[in-house]
Amino acid sequence: MLRVVDLTVRFPDRKGGWTRAVEGVSFDVRPGEILAIVGESGSGKSVTARSLVGLAGADASITGKISLGDEELEQLREREWRTLRGSRIGFVLQDALTSLDPLRTIGHEIGEAVRVHHRGLSRADVTGRVEGALRDAGIDDPEQRRRQFSFELSGGLRQRSLIASAVVNGPDVLIADEPTTALDVTVQRRILRLLRRLADEGAAIVFISHDLAVVSELADRTVVLRDGSVQEQGATAELLRSPRSAYTRELLAAIPDPSHAQRRREGTAPSESPVAVIRGARVTFHGPKGSTRAALDDVSMELRAGETLGLVGESGSGKTTLGRVLLGLQRLDSGAVELFGRRWDAAPEASRRRDRHRIQVISQDPSGTFNPLLNVGELLDQSLRLHSGLARGARRDRALELLESVGLGERHLDVKPRRLSGGQRQRVSIAQALASDPEVLVCDEPVSALDVITQAQVLDLLRRVQRDRGLSMLFISHDLAVVESVSHRTAVMRHGRIVEIADAASIFERPEHPYTRELLDAIPGGDFAGRRAAEALAGASR
Repeated sequence: MLRVVDLTVRFPDRKGGWTRAVEGVSFDVRPGEILAIVGESGSGKSVTARSLVGLAGADASITGKISLGDEELEQLREREWRTLRGSRIGFVLQDALTSLDPLRTIGHEIGEAVRVHHRGLSRADVTGRVEGALRDAGIDDPEQRRRQFSFELSGGLRQRSLIASAVVNGPDVLIADEPTTALDVTVQRRILRLLRRLADEGAAIVFISHDLAVVSELADRTVVLRDGSVQEQGATAELLRSPRSAYTRELLAAIPDPSHAQRRREGTAPSESPVAVIRGARVTFHGPKGSTRAALDDVSMELRAGETLGLVGESGSGKTTLGRVLLGLQRLDSGAVELFGRRWDAAPEASRRRDRHRIQVISQDPSGTFNPLLNVGELLDQSLRLHSGLARGARRDRALELLESVGLGERHLDVKPRRLSGGQRQRVSIAQALASDPEVLVCDEPVSALDVITQAQVLDLLRRVQRDRGLSMLFISHDLAVVESVSHRTAVMRHGRIVEIADAASIFERPEHPYTRELLDAIPGGDFAGRRAAEALAGASR
């Protein structure tokens, strides 16, 4: 059993004092059980997870008790932790891009986890375990994928590779920090089944997530955190059905409700005239041993002025590649792209540079796009200095306005992104994209790292910006409830092709393509999101 008693974690601040991240947290996880920890960004979920594997940081002050069976963990030295991590305790980090070594293949990285704890295995045995772990994590063609580097994989494939690395040695305890954040619903379902199978085989699992629909389907018990403290905990079904804490009810009320999708789109009337047109786009990627993969296969679509076009599909289906083509960051093998009425893909970069401020991106992995030497205020100042024409003092005021618009504040201006939670970094990424007053936004999983409360705030922000500025958005997401709530039209991709495109209501209520129906059938939690949101809102009004 993993037992945590009165866990308190503090970090030194710049004024010589201490900032509390976690205070008085207690819970236990028995073999065969899945315990979920939920809460908004900055609530202490990830700090709790890192403390359980000895990775809270050298400057962290940790008090309380952490025990695994009869072994006390809180006083272990780093050498002892290294023996424990990867063998008895597996850890799936939240940010796959920065967690994987870009200089090593995926197979080499996972294989190292095997070799460290099983030194007598032959190379063939190690390879077999690596491929088996990749297959268990939902990765097709593991023989080819293990030969690829992390930067050659989509966000979802990188996340699954992390999961494979964590489970390859069959740990007694698995700490999973947002393990399904970057995954489409079909792959997510496979990962949830894998986690349930590991629990059924005796593993104790701590599952950290902001997705309450996933939690409702997977977790046996749930702990709700806010500002580092436990608000309530109990059996998941009972906690979600009859929450005692006002904060838990607030979380449930913020879940995207597909039944309100049409109302949420009111006030935006897209034009029929396109701002971007893609015709016959083809992109082929070359892999190991001369292999090739069609990332885009004769894709044609248009993005209309003032429209949100949702783009859904499994990991590796070509969604992010299509976004990069629209941004002018991916060369086409054949086809054409027009943006703002002129040829975009064939224009020289010097010509495109004049219009780059008109099209911006909110990326899937924000920490990979930030200069780690700059604080948040300096990151925003970079964009404002390039595009706004404002004086220095006015730029700082504008940076603060942008942060406040995404739910952050003045205290975040002087903070380095690495000191922020995953959700807070994503909000900074959105503020940075809006700094140049763009006309088109390519949103690649823009709310995937956000808790439901912040997610609702950010989606409302994007709707308001679109309404006020006539902004056009290509909205890439694996979260079908989110896509339905924001999209005017929705396109479904599979194997580099758009298999279905129509208005959002038709896609979600009357899907025609079998793959679209498969995606909709795979949504976790059934009708949990809409039912619980309606119940919580009704309860709040009484």
